[in-house]
Amino acid sequence: MPKLSLALAAALLMTLTGCGGLSVMPETSIENATHTAVLDEVAAAAAISAYRVQHGLNPVVVDPALVKAAAFQAGNNARHGQLSHEVGGSFTSRMASAGFAKAWAAENLSAGSETLEQVLARWKASPEHNKNMLLPQIRRIGIARVDAPTTRYKRFWALVMAGS
Repeated sequence: MPKLSLALAAALLMTLTGCGGLSVMPETSIENATHTAVLDEVAAAAAISAYRVQHGLNPVVVDPALVKAAAFQAGNNARHGQLSHEVGGSFTSRMASAGFAKAWAAENLSAGSETLEQVLARWKASPEHNKNMLLPQIRRIGIARVDAPTTRYKRFWALVMAGS
């Protein structure tokens, strides 16, 4: 009988613990640990500018507000382990928050590429991404990469471009 009483007491304790909202297991977060990669934004702007000039377009310069907007979106994608233009809010609302509500703007996202050269090659090979990089109105860019080593893609990129 003592073994039965001990088992009942343990079951009652576990039930009460669950009812009281206490948990002996740590809660898992849907967000992944991330690390913002250090990029040479000026080198990125130079590479994109060279590509644009080859196509008869004006060069671009780095804009700190667009770098911040790119880091925000790359970070949201990395934390959620997915590639989406909507995970951090709509592009229009994010651009308005960055002060570019009435500007020409575009965004390229990518995941998995290890280097700037790799991600630029992917964007050039993709008709829609390439079209964005070659928008004649674009004058400023921001680029960021956020790493999330525990996710499928590991690296998340965002390129945010704006013009007047």
